[in-house]
Amino acid sequence: MKGKSSKAAAVGSAAAQLTRAQKLELYYWMRMTRTLEERLVALYRQTKVVGGLFRSLGQEADAVGACYALERRDIMSPLIRNMGAMLVKGATPVEILKQYMAKGDSPTRGRELNIHFGDTERGFIGQISPLGDMVPVMAGVTMTFKMRGQDRVGLVFVGDGATSTGAFHEGINFAAVQKLPLVVVVENNGYAYSTPTHKQTAAAQFVDKAIGYGVYGEQADGNDVLAVYDVTKRAVDRARAGGGVSLIELMTYRRKGHAEHDSQSYVPEGEIERWAAENDPFDRCAAMLRDREGVSPDEIAAIDARVHQEIDAATDIAEASPPPEALDALIGVYGEPAAEKPLWFREGGAALTEHERAQGWGTYDTGHV
Repeated sequence: MKGKSSKAAAVGSAAAQLTRAQKLELYYWMRMTRTLEERLVALYRQTKVVGGLFRSLGQEADAVGACYALERRDIMSPLIRNMGAMLVKGATPVEILKQYMAKGDSPTRGRELNIHFGDTERGFIGQISPLGDMVPVMAGVTMTFKMRGQDRVGLVFVGDGATSTGAFHEGINFAAVQKLPLVVVVENNGYAYSTPTHKQTAAAQFVDKAIGYGVYGEQADGNDVLAVYDVTKRAVDRARAGGGVSLIELMTYRRKGHAEHDSQSYVPEGEIERWAAENDPFDRCAAMLRDREGVSPDEIAAIDARVHQEIDAATDIAEASPPPEALDALIGVYGEPAAEKPLWFREGGAALTEHERAQGWGTYDTGHV
């Protein structure tokens, strides 16, 4: 209810309505997320990844389960650890591989790294690195939905540390006052980079913060993909019906460091191993499929094999893609009329390359850009 937090609830009617095929699809997206990240680790160690590598090991159910509750018309903003959310919303493995490898035909043509790219047609907006800043951005996005009378919903992921930032406060407070169709998902994985939860907030649980903003709050098991889907679907349906903002706290654990270079020396001995043994999202999803849906080991193996084949094919394409052309840096810097291509000029009328002609370059005898 509004202004009152709720502890983890049992999987309810929303998840119960999922078909066997949909539950297998949830497993597919989780497997795609983990296996694609494993491939990126291999590429990172071969120095083929440009910049940092941020993994969601142990948190795959959060991103996949939450975004599976959205419709195509809805808009989502991920964190750097929410590759699974982007995959569910339509991003492809080859795009993500090219982006991490800074290829010339990557979504941002080598200008941005990891999953810092967006596509509003497919329903995702690239994140801002200072975590928490996307909350006011998504408040603005959902304000447009309300002003236009559209029954669309926005969902934004934040980490536990982001809830201690000013941008988070301002964004969720504004959204609450305006009763915007926004779902704020707080992934409580125990650490804000290397800072444990108890050293960055005095709140007993993050869902309690919903009370202060006057919004609905609910907590769920972030390592149970059905529980994540269920709690998010309730929040999405509530937002779409005009019920305003919901704050969801997903209890999970980050089994890798902030990035691949982080040794996690700040983690108590045995903690990572305990979470891996007792709370792996894949083990729990596979057990659910076996016990509730009668899924055989061969069916699971077939999904795993399909994912590996798709990632192998995507890797071959990404590795063969060319690096950015130097002159691409001049394209897309300024706004251009929608009906026109960018037109740049080469000094002295020198001959254009095929690449320059394809990009809409021209010549001008006295010219410069």
